[in-house]
Amino acid sequence: MRLISDKLSVNTEKFAQSDQILILTGADWDCYEKLDSPEYNSYLISFFNGEITIVSPGRNHERIADMIRDIITGYCRKFDIRYFAFGSTRLKEEDKEGKEPDTAYAFNTDKNKPDLAVEVNFSSGSLNDLTKYQYLKIKEVWIWQNQAIKFYLLQDNRYVEVEQSINLKGIKSSILINYINRSFTDSPLDIEREFFQEFEK
Repeated sequence: MRLISDKLSVNTEKFAQSDQILILTGADWDCYEKLDSPEYNSYLISFFNGEITIVSPGRNHERIADMIRDIITGYCRKFDIRYFAFGSTRLKEEDKEGKEPDTAYAFNTDKNKPDLAVEVNFSSGSLNDLTKYQYLKIKEVWIWQNQAIKFYLLQDNRYVEVEQSINLKGIKSSILINYINRSFTDSPLDIEREFFQEFEK
């Protein structure tokens, strides 16, 4: 197993806002499974094609992820949609692929896999994360990257970008992004209140 990039050992204020990333190549499934323990709970860990990626989310990453969580759960409460949170529970296809989303949910009934997974790519990850979710057969994926959010729907075993969520049908990516990006500067309380005013117009 070979170390590609190691920023996890860096502990300076410069990196407080950014993700810190460790990538290991030549890894196998057993190595990945050994990282499924409480001491790694603060990291997001994935496995794909013999590569393990360990991400320690920075402050800005967490702000965006928290804002998306607040909006999803707030929407479900407002419109009485039953939801079951997965958080960053490890999703896996045994011996092939594993992924820990920033957050994930099943709706209406509890399930073994979520209906929606959310990925925040602040200074890590890429749209290649869609390939990982494709293996896991997650029906809907939201990816925030480069100050934009895109919704993807799994159709015929490939992801197609859509404007409106199929699970939370009142939420559109073009409207949502304006509120999410305010999480860098504004209080989540103000953002959430103003977001839900959209539904009162």
